[in-house]
Amino acid sequence: MDTSAAPADTRVATRHDSTIDRLPATFRWGTATSAYQIEGAVDEDGRTQSIWDTFGRVPGAVDNGDTGDVACDHYHRMPQDVGLIRELGLDAYRFSIAWPRVQPGGRGPANAAGLAFYDRLVDELLDGGIEPWVTLYHWDLPQELEDAGGWPNRDTAYRFADYAELVYARLGDRVEHWTTLNEPWCSAMLGYVEGVQAPGRREFAAGMHSVHHLLLGHGLAAARIREANGGDAPRHPLSLAITLNLSTARAATDSPADQEVARRADGLGTRVYLDPLWYGRYPEDIVADLAARGIELPVQDGDLEVISAPLDTLGVNYYFSMKSSGVDENGAPLDASGSPTGRAVPYGLPRTAMGWEIMPEDFAEVLTRVGRDYPGVPIFVTENGAAFADVPDTAGFVRDQGRIDYLAAHIAAVVAARDAGTDIRGYFVWSLLDNFEWAYGYDKRFGIVRVDYNTQQRIPKQSALWYRDTIQRVRASE
Repeated sequence: MDTSAAPADTRVATRHDSTIDRLPATFRWGTATSAYQIEGAVDEDGRTQSIWDTFGRVPGAVDNGDTGDVACDHYHRMPQDVGLIRELGLDAYRFSIAWPRVQPGGRGPANAAGLAFYDRLVDELLDGGIEPWVTLYHWDLPQELEDAGGWPNRDTAYRFADYAELVYARLGDRVEHWTTLNEPWCSAMLGYVEGVQAPGRREFAAGMHSVHHLLLGHGLAAARIREANGGDAPRHPLSLAITLNLSTARAATDSPADQEVARRADGLGTRVYLDPLWYGRYPEDIVADLAARGIELPVQDGDLEVISAPLDTLGVNYYFSMKSSGVDENGAPLDASGSPTGRAVPYGLPRTAMGWEIMPEDFAEVLTRVGRDYPGVPIFVTENGAAFADVPDTAGFVRDQGRIDYLAAHIAAVVAARDAGTDIRGYFVWSLLDNFEWAYGYDKRFGIVRVDYNTQQRIPKQSALWYRDTIQRVRASE
C-alpha cells in the first residue's frame, strides 16, 4: 500500500473501540465497490451501453455533467486496487459485474473479453488471500433492455436469469458468495418513480411493476445458479444472497396522518421486499394501497414460490433514516397518490456531505428488527459508509476523523444488534475508492482511499489505516 503521503503518526482511537473489540476473531471484514462507479473503459472490449451511460448524457441529470466513462480507471488498474485491499488486510471484496460488459445488449452469448476481466479479478483476489463476493446487478441495465421496457417488463427478469447463468458458468468454480441484486428499492423507486437515477422515469405504476420483476429476476437467477452448481448435489461451495437497503420508518408525530405515511414508508421500503422473500406474500396493506390507485402487482402463478426460495445469507446496506410526515410545512395534508411516503422530516442531527443524518442507533434498530421479523438467515452488512468533504494536505493525505467516527459508531451498532440476538457475520465498508457517485458525479467522496481524478493516484486515507488497525486488533483479541 502506498502510504508515502501519510504522516508518521496516523494512529487514532475512538470511544467505540472497546465495543468493537468484542467482535469475534471469525467476523468477516471487507470493502465494496460497483462496476459502473469505478471501472471506466465503457467502450472497450465489446462493452455496450448501459442505462447509466445514457442517463449521464441527459442535461442536468448528473452534477457537473459527470459520467462514468473513465471513473477510477479500475478496468486498467485492477491489480493495483486489489493490492490495496490486500495491504489493508481485508478478508473479502464485494464487487459487481457489468452486465453490458459480459453480455452486450443483455441478450445472447457471453462476451469472452468482458468475462476475462472478471476472471482475472477473481484470480488476483484469490492469489492475495481475499474472498471474492460477486454482485450480479448494481444498476447498470443494458440500454437495449430498457428500450424494450426495462424492469417494468417481465421479460427483463428472464434476461437477468440468462445473464446470471453465463457469469456463474465462468466464475462459479472459484466464487462462493453470490448476490443477485443490489438495492432493488433504488432501481425501482429512484429509477422508475422519482426519476433521479437511471433510467430517469417518473411512473409510479412502472416502479411497482419493477419491484415484482426485480424480485422475480432474483428468484429466477438464484434457481439457475443452484441448478448449474448441481442442485441438491452441489459441486462447489455456494452462498446465495440479495442485498437490500433498509432503514427505520418513523412518524414525525403521533398524528394519524404521520402514522399513516410511516406505515406506507415501511411497507414500500422494507416489507414489500422482505415479506415476499421470506414468506412468499406481499404485505396486504400495501397491496390494498396499490389497488386504491388502480395498480395491481403483476404476479403470475408460481412467482412467489420462485421469489421465496430460501436464501443462504442476506445483505443489508444502511446509510441513514428519516421521519415521515403526512402534511406539508404549513400543515396541509399531502396527497397520498402523489407522495405515498410523505415528507421527510429531519431529526436535527449532524450530517454527512450527502445531507444524510448520522444515526447509528437506528442502524442497530434496523438490524435487530430484521433478525426478529425475518429470522433464520445470517446477515452481512454489505455497505455502510459516509461521504465527507475530504481535504487533502499538500502530500495528498486525508485526515478524515469524521469518517472514522462514523464507521466506529456504526460498527459498534453492529455489536449492539448482535448482542440483541441478530446473527451478523461480517461488515463491508463503502467504499474502497472515491468514485462516480451516481447523480452526484464526483463531488461526493465515500472512499477510504482517496483518488486524484486527474492523475488516478490512490492514497489511503486515515480511515483506511484505522480500519486496517481495527481489524488487526479484533483478530488478535481471541
